[in-house]
Amino acid sequence: MAYWLMKSEPDELSIESLAHLGEARWDGVRNYQARNFIRAMQPGDQFFFYHSSCPEPGIAGIARILGEPYADPTALDPQSHYHDPKASESKNPWLALNVACERVFPKVLSLGLLKQQAALEDLALVKKGSRLSVMPVTEEQWQAVLGLGSAGSV
Repeated sequence: MAYWLMKSEPDELSIESLAHLGEARWDGVRNYQARNFIRAMQPGDQFFFYHSSCPEPGIAGIARILGEPYADPTALDPQSHYHDPKASESKNPWLALNVACERVFPKVLSLGLLKQQAALEDLALVKKGSRLSVMPVTEEQWQAVLGLGSAGSV
């Protein structure tokens, strides 16, 4: 099993709304490097659900990949905010995934808190200028974040 971090704006999809829905489609990724990370994901992989572009950005919970990546239908929908006019039925470079909520943290682990953790200094999220919406997380980084929760910070 691999570990990941995926960002979503809470007004688009929050960890609470995912918990309420049970499962949802993760779509709208329009960066090739992030798309390649999605391509590498396997059913059962877990990811930290990160709330971005909000008053308190941070890790809000844990979710799980439910199935194989598939062509992102929002790329073909002219009404979608994520429409890609260059995409077609036969050539759609963008991927989506179905995901499910595993755990909602009682308190968001803020970006400021994450940046203070020596064990996370190599996590792309805390590096200056990193804007990827999908990124890998090492086993050590995963455990460090989980440790923040067990230490009462969650």
